[in-house]
Amino acid sequence: MPDLSVMVKPASSLCNLRCRYCFYHDVAAKREAYGFGFMDERTARILVKKTLAFADGHSVYFAFQGGEPTLAGLGFFKSFVAAVNEFNDKNCTIFYSLQTNGTLLNEEWCAFLKENDFLVGLSLDGNQDGNRYRVDREGNYSFPKAVRAADLMSEYGVQFNILSVVTGWLADHIEDQYDFLVSKGYKYIQYIPCLRPFGDRSDNPMYLTPQQYARFLVVAFNRYVRDYIKGDYTSVRGFDNWVQMAKGNRPEQCGFSGHCSHQFVIEANGNVYPCDFYCMDEYRLGNVNLMSMEAMANGPRAEEFLRDSLYVPEKCKHCNFYGLCRAGGCRRQRESEDYCSSYKIFFSTCLPLFRVFTK
Repeated sequence: MPDLSVMVKPASSLCNLRCRYCFYHDVAAKREAYGFGFMDERTARILVKKTLAFADGHSVYFAFQGGEPTLAGLGFFKSFVAAVNEFNDKNCTIFYSLQTNGTLLNEEWCAFLKENDFLVGLSLDGNQDGNRYRVDREGNYSFPKAVRAADLMSEYGVQFNILSVVTGWLADHIEDQYDFLVSKGYKYIQYIPCLRPFGDRSDNPMYLTPQQYARFLVVAFNRYVRDYIKGDYTSVRGFDNWVQMAKGNRPEQCGFSGHCSHQFVIEANGNVYPCDFYCMDEYRLGNVNLMSMEAMANGPRAEEFLRDSLYVPEKCKHCNFYGLCRAGGCRRQRESEDYCSSYKIFFSTCLPLFRVFTK
């Protein structure tokens, strides 16, 4: 059995921001119930106990996301870690991560995150202009609070990386936005293309055109290579994965393999889904309060979800770049926009630069 990935949503879709591109808002709006409130201690203990039993001694990755997971309160996280320590009788290696907007982090939070070796993903799209879509209910930018959170985590020695959403605007200004993150000393960056809501084909500057995405990839990759050559390497997760694939290694990031894998996303009421992008009623695998993890992992809905992700379009089967592109990677990104032309421009332009890493 491979290592087990479990994403927990302790505050469901609740959030103290109103980011204009929030994909989970769109996902939750398509369910019968938009949100499930806060996860109670009973559900948390059940999911911990069942997860560790199913892992059977293998490594377990507990990732906390939302909405904004820190709304559940520090007490929830302390109880969760205590439950893991209580039920981990098979000595699974445990990894914790937290994806947050950073606005609620303080000294007490950072001390806890450091003590329990959490890897934190901080949502930050660049400088203040780059964070134009990350606003609170009154329309104020979250940027100052996010930067303060980064400074505080650095002070406490908390491991963190930056998660940036690539909008159309950011792609047009990637030089300044990439350089800002690097100038702040942020050494680990992950870029994800802004997702359109399901079925939305509107003309909105938030969403990337294939031309904009191609430009983003080429410009950002050249900066990534430049810094590596200078001896001032900054990890960009997507580029790191493509470099490893060019070396003949397997990608570590979900989506780069071109098909889905077994994952569990557990909502606040215990509902379980196969992917963060598909936490909708038609994809629900069951409820952790009522079913075993094994039954949900091997059930017909899970098998159908995995099987559907294996489809490869005919145009991709004979493409020179299929070995790296994998038909556009993540299934949800393919459903949002066809970036085939973007990847062709990127790989045809930048593939020679991969030799810098594969010598």
